[in-house]
Amino acid sequence: MRAILAAAMLAVLGAAGTAGAASTPMASARLIGLDGKPVGTAKFTQAGHGVLIDLDVRGLKPGPHGVHIHSAGQCDSRTKFETAGGHFSPVPKNHGFMDKHGPHAGDMTNQFADANGNIRASIFNPNVTLRRGERSLFDKDGSSIVIHAATDDYRSQPAGNAGARVACGVITRM
Repeated sequence: MRAILAAAMLAVLGAAGTAGAASTPMASARLIGLDGKPVGTAKFTQAGHGVLIDLDVRGLKPGPHGVHIHSAGQCDSRTKFETAGGHFSPVPKNHGFMDKHGPHAGDMTNQFADANGNIRASIFNPNVTLRRGERSLFDKDGSSIVIHAATDDYRSQPAGNAGARVACGVITRM
């Protein structure tokens, strides 16, 4: 009897979890390198107070890389991803976690490429949303995720001295 009750409860919980997951806003980005070829993906899932980003990227230089959300949903490799604009900052702030007037909403922690140049990471950003509102990644010109060649120092203006943009992906709704 307990086994039947437990199975019924699991079925109900599973159905409830599926229904809740269907209403959870999600987005994705296909990242390209400077040669225009695919280098990875980012999956965005709305959480209660921010967005969880699952990053899977290959072909980078081993070591730390600045990762930011940028203000425009454009990734033109011919312009070295300058079309992505500056860091996403719908509320005026300075760049960096170490600046008393920061961070930008699009500032995130450095991520480390392993010895093979791969990054597999989950990043939580409490300053953005996939829902409507001031901090939505889906404003009039969209948003993109950008990986830089070097580490973000978390204080230099306007972008943390993180070096060239080496990968970019336009964030799109799923």
